[in-house]
Amino acid sequence: MTSSSERVALVTGGSRGIGRAIVEALAGRGHRVWFCGRSADGVRTAEASLARAGAATVRGRACDVRDFKQVAALVAEIETTDGRLDVLVNNAGLGHFAPVDEMEPERFREVIEVNLLGPFHGVRAAAPLMKRGGGGWIFNISSLAAKNAFAGGAAYNASKFGLVGMSEAAMLDLRHDGIRMAAICPGSVATEMRTTLRAEPQDWMLRPEDIARVITDLLDFPERALPSLIEIRPSRPPKK
Repeated sequence: MTSSSERVALVTGGSRGIGRAIVEALAGRGHRVWFCGRSADGVRTAEASLARAGAATVRGRACDVRDFKQVAALVAEIETTDGRLDVLVNNAGLGHFAPVDEMEPERFREVIEVNLLGPFHGVRAAAPLMKRGGGGWIFNISSLAAKNAFAGGAAYNASKFGLVGMSEAAMLDLRHDGIRMAAICPGSVATEMRTTLRAEPQDWMLRPEDIARVITDLLDFPERALPSLIEIRPSRPPKK
């Protein structure tokens, strides 16, 4: 079994929020961590901040997960530099919200391309490398919105419903190659995206580090076990 200090991980959307917490958690376990984000400035800022915090084994790259060529190039760089990839976290995501008859088609498309096509690109680029290395773990960060539709969420719901479906099918495709895959479905998480959507108290919400803990716990599962769909929700949300 590969030790934590030898494992190589890639986290998409790792500059902030849930992705940043996952980067920090994996680096804290001794993994060599790569992360990416669409904003080159945001990636540089996060990389510098992580380095100051002592995460010397972290590298950031600008990468738009909507573009398979960019994702494949990043995975190729990881293989050239570190020779392997053991953990992929498809975390990059966004949300645009409006009634379906008012949603701009370009915004609907962007949500689908980032939240669903992006993870497919990650799996498609990383799985062959993981196969050559004997296996690995792929985590797709979905949402409880993958099973709970809400008004104004047509694009977001469609992307997260689809991500869980893709994850379940891909898990069946890859598990006999030693690649375990899990879709992680958080409820409300106190992130910048949540704050942008609505101003509300956040003390009851999950924290990004809670989602990171789910991933690090799953990495410690015995190889015979495959938790493939995990829901995590606040213990005491406001009563309706």
